[in-house]
Amino acid sequence: LLVGAVVGSTDAAAVFLLVHSQGLRLRPRVGATLEVESGTNDPFAIFLTLMLVEFLSIGQSSAAHIALQFVRESALGMLFGAVGGWLVVLALNRISLPQGLHAPFVTTAALVIFGVSQISHASGFLAVYLAGMIIGNRPTRAHNSVVAFLDAATWLAQIVMFVLLGLLVSPERTLATVLPAVAVALVLMLVARPVAVFLCLAPFPFNWRERTFIAWVGLRGAVAIFLASIPMLVGLPNAQVYFDVAFVVVIISLLLQGWTLAAAARRLHVALPRADRGPRRVELDLPGQLEQQLVGYPVRANSLFLKRGLIPSWSKPTLVIRDEKILSPTEAEPVVKGDYLYLLAPPEKAEALDRFFVDMPVVPAPDPHLLGDFMMPGDVTLKDVADIYGVTVAPSDAHLTLADYFDIHLDHAPRVGATLPLDSIVLVARSIGGNRVNVVGLRLPEDEEPPAPELTRAAAARRKLSRIGTRLLGS
Repeated sequence: LLVGAVVGSTDAAAVFLLVHSQGLRLRPRVGATLEVESGTNDPFAIFLTLMLVEFLSIGQSSAAHIALQFVRESALGMLFGAVGGWLVVLALNRISLPQGLHAPFVTTAALVIFGVSQISHASGFLAVYLAGMIIGNRPTRAHNSVVAFLDAATWLAQIVMFVLLGLLVSPERTLATVLPAVAVALVLMLVARPVAVFLCLAPFPFNWRERTFIAWVGLRGAVAIFLASIPMLVGLPNAQVYFDVAFVVVIISLLLQGWTLAAAARRLHVALPRADRGPRRVELDLPGQLEQQLVGYPVRANSLFLKRGLIPSWSKPTLVIRDEKILSPTEAEPVVKGDYLYLLAPPEKAEALDRFFVDMPVVPAPDPHLLGDFMMPGDVTLKDVADIYGVTVAPSDAHLTLADYFDIHLDHAPRVGATLPLDSIVLVARSIGGNRVNVVGLRLPEDEEPPAPELTRAAAARRKLSRIGTRLLGS
């Protein structure tokens, strides 16, 4: 049980890092599931490890006492976390702090919540986790500086964890337990996690590809290393064995699952092309209110703002910096390449401004004759295309729209002129909007006439609607 609690925690951050390094991103439903899993199993893995270590060291607790302790500490931990998170949000927005003290204040508050919870016999880790969720999802002052500070602190903590691993591991001693540890790792990856994932996701509408991918990507990371060191710190008998097993499990997980993660995402069609990295954004809080913040961008030569003058109605240009001079938008007209534009925008919508200031790559216009014989909207399903044009579509793909089909099978961001085969026809991206294909051309085989099967009334109606849509899009 203790070995299972130690290696039960997964590292979703490592999964996203490996996927992003390959220029991909996970489908929102899959990514959100992995985030929720990793975020919720960490505090419970820590709690179970501490509880089992206490039980093994004392050896006088009954199963009923352990279950009651688990329920009590979980409930109190959630209570302290909710109250503590709400109080920290209130303090951040009510107390006037110097600019650089918001992040240390949040860090200190987390330590206080943890300490008070532990003194009250509650789960301090669960309390801190819940408080962090509340603070991170509420509008607060200096939100971006706090996130940047905690992100750097997280990387530093992970570095310390792996240094700790190197200091505590003994290659000679590990070799003595390597075969049982490898067996534990393989059972976790190939039996225990797949069974657990398929059972837990059975009530939810995940397809077999998504379930298989989630079952495979249970990477172990820094939390398992920390948990494996607890029996050694307490001085349990054979504590080094727990650490050696956790070490081998983490290494095998990183080697096997880490190296195959991106390939599995492509193979199982759960990865999408990752959008280009956004522009460098500067965000400044405005005293006295939380509804608006000042957002600044460098104006680039190929940005949508400079090329087309596009900007959302909920944002308001406030000032322009040009040649180290501060100008009003009226004085700076027209805005040119190299200027810095600052706008007022709601904090929750600031990220949506990125696409107006990103430097879009210059793509040569494709030959119009290669864009297909017919046009269809991107929200048409593959089943409709199969019914109308008589092509064969895999049953698992029938519900996909043409835009989804491009997202799944293209290994790069969609662009005008990109092609994908679909049985005997070729799909061609004719128009892109919001990094998705919204108009698709159908290129029929040149050496064959288009298939003309007998149509049902429904199929004939769909074909007629398709032709009307083609005329409207082409006009």
